[in-house]
Amino acid sequence: EVRLVESGGGLVQAGGSLRLSCAASGFSFEDFAIGWFRQAPGKRREGVSYISIGHGTTHYKASAKGRFTISSDNAKNTVYLQMNSLKPEDTAVYYCAAVSLRNGLGVQTWQFDYWGQGTQVTVSS
Repeated sequence: EVRLVESGGGLVQAGGSLRLSCAASGFSFEDFAIGWFRQAPGKRREGVSYISIGHGTTHYKASAKGRFTISSDNAKNTVYLQMNSLKPEDTAVYYCAAVSLRNGLGVQTWQFDYWGQGTQVTVSS
């Protein structure tokens, strides 16, 4: 059973930092892309960043470039999202998600198949 468990969310002031963690289990870690998505109140869920574990490549949406860094610890089957220079508009529930690298179209179009429960990130002004 695929399982993704997020942690690390919380309340932070604007300009601060948080590191989110996603612990993955139930699948071959290196065969998947794992990403972060977020959903703010009243808004649609949007992609933030993902990493293709087997390829070691990373991808970012414009809102995350230059401020967020995604990384993985393959020995721990864990993906991290380091978020710096946080802004109030980063406030959202952040979800970890996974998709098999065999689903190339899904990876390229940010259509992920497995989801965690989410962790709340709140940035105060």
